[in-house]
Amino acid sequence: MADYSHIPPTINAKLTPFTAHVSDEKLNHMLELIKLSPIGIPIYENQQQDRKWGLDHQWLSLAKEEWVTKFDWRKHEARINSYPNFTIPVIDDNDGHEYTIHFIALFSHKPDATPIVFYHGWPGSFLEFLDMLDVVRTKYPSPSELPYHIIVPSLPGYAFSSGPGLHTNWSMSDLCRVCSLFMHAVFSFSGSDSKGYVAQGGDLGSFIARQSAQNDPSCVGYHLNMSHMPPPADHTSLPVTELEKSAQPRGKSWEDTGTAYGQEHGTRTATIGLVLSASPIASLAWIAEKFLEWTDQDPEVEKVLESVSLYWLTDTMGRCIYPYRTVSYLFPFLFYHTLPFPFLRSLLCEKRKCTSIHDIFVCVSF
Repeated sequence: MADYSHIPPTINAKLTPFTAHVSDEKLNHMLELIKLSPIGIPIYENQQQDRKWGLDHQWLSLAKEEWVTKFDWRKHEARINSYPNFTIPVIDDNDGHEYTIHFIALFSHKPDATPIVFYHGWPGSFLEFLDMLDVVRTKYPSPSELPYHIIVPSLPGYAFSSGPGLHTNWSMSDLCRVCSLFMHAVFSFSGSDSKGYVAQGGDLGSFIARQSAQNDPSCVGYHLNMSHMPPPADHTSLPVTELEKSAQPRGKSWEDTGTAYGQEHGTRTATIGLVLSASPIASLAWIAEKFLEWTDQDPEVEKVLESVSLYWLTDTMGRCIYPYRTVSYLFPFLFYHTLPFPFLRSLLCEKRKCTSIHDIFVCVSF
């Protein structure tokens, strides 16, 4: 297989090759906890196969059985290590704190290659981009043909990246700033010959990509697969496709019943972090619900177990939900904007002096 790990001569940063490996002790402890963790008794709500009230008892029971008897973390670890992995120290110029950021990279041999960074969200990780990396390697079987440097980091506090310090009150803006510093640490953008980079993101990553484009001159473009915007003034007279019509009830349902998790993350961050860090089965139930509800087709159980295992084995769950403290207030009106603009402005955007509801949904500093 072609070597995409060769660091281009234009990169002067100290990149440390990284190999994912969880100790046998940690892995065995997780498996023992899974075996010992009970699943709650059947009740009316968890017997509903439409999952109207959340995850159903049968799915969780079968998933636990597969986790114990079939799931092989070492196989998934080997796949992670089939891609070039690195870490890099990133110093936050705001408070001097040093972060160790993990990332996967497919480096091009082209001297004019454009860096593209892909940011995940919650309950995601770098894992969700591995299939994409396979597509890239198939389309560009040699690094000399690849027109981009593909960069897939673990966000601070996720997986193999370190997180904020114990005495650091981090916000979404801090996350966005350090992610921008990460790209500068890797590529040292400077001078007129610098092409800059492109940022792509979904979920929390969409906020990072948007703010990078807004605040970092080296971010020359961005692409989002989640973008909350207020409807235009003439939205009632605009044509609506059948696909859009079919999606509207799902959006309304999410507004009515699907946002409680985000408000829990944002308003009781400590409590939910402690609860989900106490049992792998609790983490599985909390995360699997989202994988099942937010996808058009249920993913394979193994895919869900892979992500939950990564979170558990890297102690991610308690470290990763800090961004919700900044954005949880948005959840009741992300799509339908039911709260009046003056209230939104006073709640979120005094610092930016936003003058319209559009400003609020474009502004990601909150």
